Amino acid sequence: MNRASKLDEFKPHICQRWNQGVTEASQIHAELRQRGWAGSPQTVRRYVHLLRKTAGPVAPAPAVPKTREITCWLLSRPGSLGDDQQARLAAVRAGCPYLDALASHIRDFAEMMTLRQGEAALEGWLTRVEADDQPELHSLAAGIRRDQDAVTAGLSLPYNSGAMEGNVNKIKMIKRQMYGRAGFPLLRKRVIHHPA
Repeated sequence: MNRASKLDEFKPHICQRWNQGVTEASQIHAELRQRGWAGSPQTVRRYVHLLRKTAGPVAPAPAVPKTREITCWLLSRPGSLGDDQQARLAAVRAGCPYLDALASHIRDFAEMMTLRQGEAALEGWLTRVEADDQPELHSLAAGIRRDQDAVTAGLSLPYNSGAMEGNVNKIKMIKRQMYGRAGFPLLRKRVIHHPA
């Protein structure tokens, strides 16, 4: 997969002008500046140099999705992605076996979490992750192994600590609002009388 570049959004225009016979990098750079390009002439010159090596008309390579886009696609429910997003994710997965394997692990974990299959499926998922050649996931698996009973319970039982976390967050917010203003007695009163 090619790395993303600031020039990516301008490559279709460059290729169009190249196909029209405009092959001078300085002229293309001037046109790009009028279209909002703030990069250097050397970047344009390097890309034009690559075009010189091709014979005949050129078509721009498809734009490389941003890391944030790929992450969003991987962490979203497949049904919530549009047809275009699904097609682009499929292209990314086809072009990078590492991301394809990662996507499979993410989907399996998400299914285990939403269906509360921790007791039945966590051990198998950990075994598959540890057998895979992805060091980042190995450290995740090692962390889960250290507290596997709690993780299994979290992935199996309907209980969670959401309400407690909400109360802790509320108390911290009130405490931050009061820094330098008063002592513990006022903080206590504000926490007790704060609307739920």
